[in-house]
Amino acid sequence: MTEPRLQLLGISKVYPSVVANDRVDLTVMPGEIHAVLGENGAGKSTLMKIIYGVVKPDDGQILWQGRQVQIESPHAARKLGIGMVFQHFALFDTLSVAENIALALDQKTSPAALAPRIRAVSEQYGLPLDPTRLVHSMSVGERQRVEIVRCLLQSPKLLIMDEPTSVLTPDAVLKLFASLRRLAAEGMSIVYISHKLDEIQALCDKATVLRGGRVSGTALPQQESARSLAALMIGRELPVCVHTPQPPGAVALALDALTVDSAEPFGTQLKGIGLALRSGEIVGIAGISGNGQQELLKAISGERPLGPGQGTIRLLGQDVGPLDAAQRRWRGLGFVPEERLGRGAVPDLSLADNALLTGYVPPATAMVQRGLVRRGAVAAFARDVIARFQVRCGGERAAAASLSGGNLQKFIVGREILLAPRVMVLAQPTWGVDIGAAMLIRQAILDMRSAGVAVLVLSEDIDELFMLSDRIAVLADGRLSRAVPVAETSVSQVGVWMSGDFDEQGAVADPTVTGAPHVPA
Repeated sequence: MTEPRLQLLGISKVYPSVVANDRVDLTVMPGEIHAVLGENGAGKSTLMKIIYGVVKPDDGQILWQGRQVQIESPHAARKLGIGMVFQHFALFDTLSVAENIALALDQKTSPAALAPRIRAVSEQYGLPLDPTRLVHSMSVGERQRVEIVRCLLQSPKLLIMDEPTSVLTPDAVLKLFASLRRLAAEGMSIVYISHKLDEIQALCDKATVLRGGRVSGTALPQQESARSLAALMIGRELPVCVHTPQPPGAVALALDALTVDSAEPFGTQLKGIGLALRSGEIVGIAGISGNGQQELLKAISGERPLGPGQGTIRLLGQDVGPLDAAQRRWRGLGFVPEERLGRGAVPDLSLADNALLTGYVPPATAMVQRGLVRRGAVAAFARDVIARFQVRCGGERAAAASLSGGNLQKFIVGREILLAPRVMVLAQPTWGVDIGAAMLIRQAILDMRSAGVAVLVLSEDIDELFMLSDRIAVLADGRLSRAVPVAETSVSQVGVWMSGDFDEQGAVADPTVTGAPHVPA
């Protein structure tokens, strides 16, 4: 057990516009949980893909249990005993959980025969799954569970986890950590990538820090503070968000008695949801993934317009329930979905063209005039987003799919903010983003609020919600709790509400405001 399980010696990978890895060394021992830290674009994901056989290095050596190997493909990696949970999911939306996992396993097993194993392993590790459920009906957090369980079913000797907890609830994270510690105690090696420094401190034995594609240092996380780890990772002091108290303005977004059936067979019905969101305030909505978040976002964004008897949505005093997403954008709504690729950006399009997809709406931009696209204005807008939000990429012509997950998230959030909406809805705004970039995004959200924008944030990161929000509510089983001032609640209280243990539904609203939601008796 004293021989390293994995050694990387001088690994390099160069792309046309960036040096992803520059002579990287890494040693992982049996039974060790080893963190790889770095900012978005530091080369972490590329390095993991090299270990898993997705990407071939340009230079360097890989030693597996003391023997030099060439890992030509994921199949070859799995044959060695290497498994990987990707940050971006590799699932077929139209297939069931069991069908997706069966396709990913090297041994041929029917989905029906695999289903009992999926149930058993998912329950064992605190990540419950229904093997028959179709993936397209699942939230991002639930899809994350599929990826983790798929990997654990293969019983790997080395498990690579790229942001595995980014959309898991605190309770699910604790259960996963207990399982990972047990696996490490049994001799499994784990390479763990996360931007959540408290997780690194709680879980990992050792950390290797990447900066600009190079190893900038190593650390023992349990002997470091979050601030010192952040300084190692980003090379400077950790930014601090400033949340200045201010009185809110008039109601900008009012939800009244939203009662909407899910379009998906395994979705969650919204049950009489009411909320009054005012200009110049941030309301955070916490909740365990799969409790109606998708349905609520589709209803508010206009992806699924409301029909008769489904309640009302008023945007800046206008009834927008029957309107589609484009019509609501024209009336001042900005929207950041939880799915980056597909809903937030088109993978094969350039960043400039992705900016145009939502930036054609006047009067925020001059990208389109008299029905004609002004390419110069589109490129200038994309460059502005890239510069202001420190997006690491090959320029505005770079394809969205070429960016790391965190950098694409910064671009999408920045695009929506610079379009200057009057009401902004954000889902998982800092998912997969490094700590420095997360603070940048959070401060930009707070600046919007200070400028009078009404902001609604849905996140499974409770600490983030407490950092950003003026008021906080919880969504559980399609019901929305009363939104209370952050100073009047606590993380533990919100955790209780996340189980559905609350009596009041809706929000305390100003009855003098037209269209404000009613106060339940």
